[in-house]
Amino acid sequence: MGVLLANGVEPGPVYFDVGSGPHVPSSREWHAYDGRYGRPRAAVLRGSCSCGWRGAAEYPLDWTVLPHDKPLYEVDVDLSGPIGDYEAHVSVIRDAAVPLPAELTGLLTDLVRVLDGLAVEEPLVALKALADVRYVIARTGQDAVHELAAQDVPLDEVATALGTSEAAARIYLNDYLHP
Repeated sequence: MGVLLANGVEPGPVYFDVGSGPHVPSSREWHAYDGRYGRPRAAVLRGSCSCGWRGAAEYPLDWTVLPHDKPLYEVDVDLSGPIGDYEAHVSVIRDAAVPLPAELTGLLTDLVRVLDGLAVEEPLVALKALADVRYVIARTGQDAVHELAAQDVPLDEVATALGTSEAAARIYLNDYLHP
């Protein structure tokens, strides 16, 4: 969920004063822009994605009926429009991504189910299994990235296949090359 201020600008993060110290917490969550404590006040909600997509539809916040002394997450704000726009965006991304073979999807589903059970019943076994899976992921990921480079696959194709932005795909690929 993204916000716009009354002047049409998408604001930067909101910082929270928690006293002295080297770390100042911040947020970009829509409900942080409530105008309280010197924070910017959102005028409009819209769909938003970490890939950089911003929804064209705008959903105004009516501050004449919203309480000024409560955080936005405690108020009855209709989020269905921006959420629907975001879900439509994600659906388009998923449809363009490379589909996984049914056999692999089944294996991953089974793996998650078994690991979830082990995390509760035998946490050391779960952690050992995850360490082994991490090794397989690192090795296979590195092999796949080298093969993509050998085939000279453009980054925009990689991003589309993974269902992400080019910037995120570049980071993803680099993580396998430089673990």
